[in-house]
Amino acid sequence: MQVTEEFVLEGKLGSADLSPWLLRHAGKLGLAIALRVQTDERLEMTLSGAPDLLDAMEMGCLLGPYDIWVDSVARIRSGCRNGG
Repeated sequence: MQVTEEFVLEGKLGSADLSPWLLRHAGKLGLAIALRVQTDERLEMTLSGAPDLLDAMEMGCLLGPYDIWVDSVARIRSGCRNGG
């Protein structure tokens, strides 16, 4: 099952290394990614893939790269079908 979620990261995100790291990490997990908004304190992106791999991406965001600090990751699921 594939799902699409909006991820909103907040923290100290001013490193130029962050965007390439996110793209590379998402690629390793086989996730589709679209970076939308990035400031020094907030990043918004859309990710699509298997739910377990989105969980792995959340954990990765909290752990790296070394020169940023993520205080929180908010996730909003979109594009769900309930079949009823």
